[in-house]
Amino acid sequence: MKRLLVANGLILDPVTQSVKTSNIYIADGVIIAIDHEPDGFEPDQTIDASRQIISAGLVDLCARLREPGLEFKADIDSETRAAASGGITTLCCPPDTDPVIDEPAVVELIHHKAAKATHANVLTLGALTNGLQGQLLSEMSALKAAGCVGLSNSRNPVLNTLILRRAYAYAANCGMTVHIEPDDHWLSAGGCAHDGPVATRLGLQGIAVSAETVAISRALELILETGVKAHFGRLSSAHGIELIRRAKDQGMDITADVSAHQLFLNEMDINSFNSMCHVLPPLRSQRDMEALRHGISEGVIDAICSDHQPHEPDAKQAPFASTEPGISALETLLPLALRLVPEQVVPTYSALSLLTTRPAAILGIHAGVVAVNRPADICIYDPEEDWQLDAAGMLSRGRNTPFAGWNFQGKVRHTILGGRLVYSAA
Repeated sequence: MKRLLVANGLILDPVTQSVKTSNIYIADGVIIAIDHEPDGFEPDQTIDASRQIISAGLVDLCARLREPGLEFKADIDSETRAAASGGITTLCCPPDTDPVIDEPAVVELIHHKAAKATHANVLTLGALTNGLQGQLLSEMSALKAAGCVGLSNSRNPVLNTLILRRAYAYAANCGMTVHIEPDDHWLSAGGCAHDGPVATRLGLQGIAVSAETVAISRALELILETGVKAHFGRLSSAHGIELIRRAKDQGMDITADVSAHQLFLNEMDINSFNSMCHVLPPLRSQRDMEALRHGISEGVIDAICSDHQPHEPDAKQAPFASTEPGISALETLLPLALRLVPEQVVPTYSALSLLTTRPAAILGIHAGVVAVNRPADICIYDPEEDWQLDAAGMLSRGRNTPFAGWNFQGKVRHTILGGRLVYSAA
């Protein structure tokens, strides 16, 4: 393994909220020194990071890589390559693959494919119930032993509340975090847009905010009873944020995240039946979007994720309600988070913390920091570089993004994974 020297970069530490110009010395996949050159250190490669920010590699809490099962859309190799170009070094894959991640063999397959691709670390969430069908509990202890970092039923319903309570209790007994995508199946079934004036005008079936908040309320009651550690993912509404805030104020051990696109888009963006803005949960009102931003600035929301869902072109070329939901989001995660800084939502330290230290803590992994004796997973970006997103130039096989043509400031120049340079901008 090569020895790397990252020279003259500005190390930004979101924990201490400090920035300093330093050299980073890397050997055997680990940061062996910062500032002071170790005796006898001779780099095989030097990266000049002058006037560039050095951050820990980004940790993405939710990215669907489409493999196994939907390789015609994308695969682990293509999507981890795209992740590396966006400064992401760790991805967490939900269990709704095909086959479902409900047995160790599937976990091992995904980890093997990711190790072969070598572009990013891929972690897995195990299924909360067998086949995500909401009827029988999965073998949670076996999934944990295979390497799953948490459990989820994705957006698949567990209609029987007694089964859900038992699942939470079993997860608590196994010491595993339950990742919850709050959605009441009966309230959201058939919907494709926020239940508001825009959906009404366009003739689209709406999804009420209560589809999210009823599910949150039910989960919170069961979390209180079972003591399970829980993470709420992809919140979309002001009321949902308020429920999480109250629960945290009461001392509940919960965390929450929001998708980056929910912080910049709202129901008005589907006005022209723009299928690129067809997502679940749906883009909600301007007030909801502002509440999500306020939740970020207040610390109610603990992380920003990509909610990456790449699609083939045909998946978005149909009437709005018939298109498949989701956007290709790995390559816009960092630039969207950085865009929150000039818009005075959060300072740079907080923006990076929402992408590094805090999601790493949610997953319980040793990542998200630049420190001696820690893995050399590093993102180096130029904070001054202006660029425009060209969908055709994306590395993800999914080009389904509503941000094509947007101007951003802050461009990833290099990504290092385990001491290896896995991406360098042309």
